[in-house]
Amino acid sequence: MSLLIKSHAKGRTLVELPAGTLQYVGFAAYRLSLGENLPVSAGDQELCLVLLGGRVSIKGEAPGQGAFDWDNIGDRQSVFEDKSPYAVYLPPGSQAQVVALSDVQIAVCAAPGSPTAGHGPRLITPQGMKRSVRGKGANTRYVCDILPDTEPAHSLLVVEVRTPSGHSSSYPPHKHDTDDLPHQSFLEETYYHQVNPPQGFVFQRVYTDDRSIDQAMAVENSDLVVVPKGYHPVSVPYGYESYYLNVMAGPKRVWQFHNDPRHSWLLDL
Repeated sequence: MSLLIKSHAKGRTLVELPAGTLQYVGFAAYRLSLGENLPVSAGDQELCLVLLGGRVSIKGEAPGQGAFDWDNIGDRQSVFEDKSPYAVYLPPGSQAQVVALSDVQIAVCAAPGSPTAGHGPRLITPQGMKRSVRGKGANTRYVCDILPDTEPAHSLLVVEVRTPSGHSSSYPPHKHDTDDLPHQSFLEETYYHQVNPPQGFVFQRVYTDDRSIDQAMAVENSDLVVVPKGYHPVSVPYGYESYYLNVMAGPKRVWQFHNDPRHSWLLDL
């Protein structure tokens, strides 16, 4: 199976993870024009709607928790602006309508939910998100924790990363595919990529120690990479800037990774 899912140049759906590809993670990204509606139904999953760019209103209802209505949210036009996004958490059973108040790009991140967990629908504002810098030198990248394991949810983790021109990211290579806490957690993952300028590309490799998975991909704007297990570094060519939105989920909501020991010496540089 190819781990690279190509985006669509036209239509409302930018890219979508086919149903059943992963056990825990679901993902789709959409483009909406001014005035267009996107219906969202959580079913037995919990959702995190990440407003990649543009302005929207989001209205709906969650079972046993009543109606919600967030009007005119959104503060960036591009993921490459130095701003955190707006996002919305929706528990299982939620029904919502997203109404575009401008041209919009929005991601719908999904993972198994628990109707008894008591997590209500909530607006996640940019001010409530932690921003940090990881790495150094040509390994520097800029991270925004949208829905980390320190914030309420049942299994869903969401983070976005901007990586400058000529830099590496998710590097040194690391993995989180073994349920061996506190040393490592098992989390499936998707990478939704954007590239600036959009005609560019980045490289991503997904590989396991035994090479039962070993795929190196040229990833273009709005493509999706699936990481069922294994290491998954990204490399950004000179002249282009990388953005990716990570969605992770597994049986335990803890992000604990393991570096590839063959490359861990890089941490001492």
